[in-house]
Amino acid sequence: MALATQKLELRQGQALVMTPQLQQAIRLLALSNAELTAFVEEELERNPLLERDAPEREAPESESADRAAGADDGAEASGNDPDAPELHLSGLDEPAAEAAFDSDPANLYSEDSPSEMPADAAGAMDWSRAGSGGNDMSDDHDFDSHLTAEISLRDHLTTQLTLAIPDPVDRLIGLYLVDLTDDAGYCRVDIADTAALLGTGSDHVLKVLKLCQGFEPAGIMARDLRECLALQLEDQGRLDPEMVLLLDHLELLGRGDMAKLQAILDVDRRTLQELIAELRTLKPKPGVNYGASTTQIAVPDVFVREGVHGAWIVELNSDAMPRVLVNNRYVAEVQAKAKSESDKVYVHECAANASWLAKSLDQRARTILKVSQEIVRQQDAFLARGVAWLKPLNLRTVAAAIDMHESTVSRVTTAKWMSTPRGLFELKYFFTVSIASADGGEAHSAEAVRHRIKAMIDQENAQEVLSDDRIVELLREMGIEIARRTVAKYREALRIPSSLERKRRLAEDRRGAA
Repeated sequence: MALATQKLELRQGQALVMTPQLQQAIRLLALSNAELTAFVEEELERNPLLERDAPEREAPESESADRAAGADDGAEASGNDPDAPELHLSGLDEPAAEAAFDSDPANLYSEDSPSEMPADAAGAMDWSRAGSGGNDMSDDHDFDSHLTAEISLRDHLTTQLTLAIPDPVDRLIGLYLVDLTDDAGYCRVDIADTAALLGTGSDHVLKVLKLCQGFEPAGIMARDLRECLALQLEDQGRLDPEMVLLLDHLELLGRGDMAKLQAILDVDRRTLQELIAELRTLKPKPGVNYGASTTQIAVPDVFVREGVHGAWIVELNSDAMPRVLVNNRYVAEVQAKAKSESDKVYVHECAANASWLAKSLDQRARTILKVSQEIVRQQDAFLARGVAWLKPLNLRTVAAAIDMHESTVSRVTTAKWMSTPRGLFELKYFFTVSIASADGGEAHSAEAVRHRIKAMIDQENAQEVLSDDRIVELLREMGIEIARRTVAKYREALRIPSSLERKRRLAEDRRGAA
């Protein structure tokens, strides 16, 4: 009978430890600038070794321009202070950590590769500068304040828009219209101007607006009082001819000219009073019941402007990114004066947290810029020509182009905004559905194909009405491979009747004109 024995073995292996600091650095990527600002403010109060960056310490204009253009993807160079303490932070530069993230990020709670975090040691620098922000990750986070907060009108409309409009281009237009909606619930927008800005047709913008006007509460996003009341009556099934006439002459009701109203509507006085009483039950300001004070303005994270020779310049919005400084001379002074062991540990932890936060914020800003530059490169045709030229784009394409993990790109495009000559858009809206190219070339976005189908039908005449099969042939000649049933689906989504019905209507219009 063999006896059990004990022995010691030495094994070498690689493992990644997800420290709270590393988790925080990764999560900072997904936070909006509003959350970022709140987080930085709390860190400034909590950590005595962090300082707010003074305006007079702004980087020179040439240096800011170089960084905004993304020419140097590394950290800003600075002279080292030999007297400053070196802060060694574990888990950041290990090759094993990179391999573990890249091989199977799902095993690590879908966190991103530290290879995309800064690898330079900022702790030894005289001043460590960072511009960015984050959410509150502390244990004393007040979740009750969020649960009891009054929902804003914009949040209410955006939630409905996301569920009701799956097409990313329509969502892009819808979000633009939601942002133009005031606290009373009115979207006082000029359809033609909006269409020109977005590079699409007025009918497209109007179609999206009509979809948004079907949101709750009834009457929302109307362009004027008449339309607001009409939407509410239509929702109640009470938009009859008498009500339409009454709405068309609201100015007479305002002046109290009942006799003229009675004559126009051709009703007796009692019926007119009933119509007016019903009108007064409606809400002239359907948006007032929502929290206007909690509505947050979408602040752009990056600016895009046109440069020379048709190039696009992408710049970080430095004003929206709070800056923090770590004065390592002060750190060394405080450490030298610490007497007890607990004081030394406290100072060391504060110094490590401050240095890590500065590096994480700086990397967050540079990662946002890098992703934004690639999105602009991919969607330059949309910026130059309009929504019909929106290219199909997914997270994987952007991630592969800039050598980052797909989950990193997903975090960066969450709650981040880009200000362009065509408006202010969330980065996620530039990712669209695609249709394969017939000749093996670049794919085409679904919205761009819909625009081409509509343009073809708009140009047809009674002698040549395009069938769905003929549209498929014409699209194939343009290099777009699409099935006939898909053309039919897009045509129906655009509320365009069949070729037989269009031919009949064109013939009737021709006879009427004759």
